[in-house]
Amino acid sequence: MSGLSPECFDIGILNDGRTIPDFIDDKINELSLKDSEEPFIVASLDSLYMKHLKWVTKLPRVKPFYAVKCNSTPPVLKMLRALGMGFDCASKGEIKLALSIGMNPDKMIYAHTIKPPSHIRYACTHGVNMMTFDNEDELQKISLNHAKAKLVLRIAVDDSKSGRRLNLKFGARLETVDKLLERAKELSLEVIGVSFHVGSMCFDSLAFKQAIADARHAFDIANLMGFQLSVLDIGGGYCGRDDSNKFDEFSEVINAALEEYFPPDSGVKVIAEPGQYYVESSFTLVMSVVGKKTITDDVDEQDDVENKCNKRMMYYMNDGVYGSLRACLYPNFKFEPHLKRVNISPFVHSNMQQL
Repeated sequence: MSGLSPECFDIGILNDGRTIPDFIDDKINELSLKDSEEPFIVASLDSLYMKHLKWVTKLPRVKPFYAVKCNSTPPVLKMLRALGMGFDCASKGEIKLALSIGMNPDKMIYAHTIKPPSHIRYACTHGVNMMTFDNEDELQKISLNHAKAKLVLRIAVDDSKSGRRLNLKFGARLETVDKLLERAKELSLEVIGVSFHVGSMCFDSLAFKQAIADARHAFDIANLMGFQLSVLDIGGGYCGRDDSNKFDEFSEVINAALEEYFPPDSGVKVIAEPGQYYVESSFTLVMSVVGKKTITDDVDEQDDVENKCNKRMMYYMNDGVYGSLRACLYPNFKFEPHLKRVNISPFVHSNMQQL
C-alpha cells in the first residue's frame, strides 16, 4: 500500500511462495554473515487484514475502533486506517500520531475517562469530539476545555472473568448514572452514548452479555431523563490468537445480546475498541540465545536416591522482560519459543501471544 512508508520500516512483499518463516530465515542468515545477534521483530500485515475480514464477518454490526495504545507501530496504524476502521486514543500523543498518518478526527474516540486539561484542549483544537467520562470532575474539565464535545458515559461492569481487571479504576457504577447525567445537563454538555470494558484478555463470553444488559439499563435511565443516546461502545477484551476459537464464541454471544437489547431498529450505532485481537498473533520476535547453563535443584532427602536432584536448563537471551517481553510480567502471558540453530549461534523465534 502506498501509505506504508519504507523509509522507517523494512517492508517487503512476499511472492513466489515465500512465507514469513522464509523471511525470518533469510534475516537470520543475513545477520549471521554480519557477525550480529541483534533481536528483531517481524509483523505480518496480511494477518491484520485477515483479522479484520473475520471481524466484519462475525460482528457485522460492530464498527471497530482500534486501541492505539496496544501497538502504535505506524505501518500497523496505516494498514488499519486503510481498512476503514476508527481509532481509540487514550492520550494527546496517540491523537497526534493518528492525525499524523491522516486519520479523520471524526473516526476517533478519546477513550480515557481521566484526561489532562491540555490534552482535552488539544483534542478540541484538532476536531476530536467524541470522548468518555465517568465522574463529575471530568465533566467539569470538559465543560471548561471542550464544551462542544460529544460524550460517552463509561459504566463499570463485571470484569472478574478477565486477565487484567480495569473496572476498579475506570467506569461509573449504575447507581450513579442519573447523577452524572444530571450534572452533564447542568453544564449543557451533550451525552451521546454509553461504553464499557469487560477487562483485557476476557475468557468468559457471558461477561459481554451482562455488560450489554447493564448498558441497556443505563440507556433507559438516560431516556427517562430526556437524553437521546445513539452510541454503544462495547470496549475491548477480544481474543485474537490464531489457535483459539474464543472470538467465534464471543461474537455469537455479542450478536445475540445486541439483538435482544439493542436491535437494529433501535437506531443505536455499535462500536468496539479491539487491540490485542488485531496484533497479538501478527508479530514474531526473533532473538539469540547468548548462553545456557544447567540448574540443579535439591530435593527432600527422604526421596529415592535417583531422585535426589532435578536438572533444568537455563537459557539466556538478548531480549527479555525489560524489552520486548515486558508483557511476561502480566498474568496469562503465553510464550511459545521455537529454537533454530544457525552455525554456533542459536536463534529463538517466538509468537508473542497472551491468553
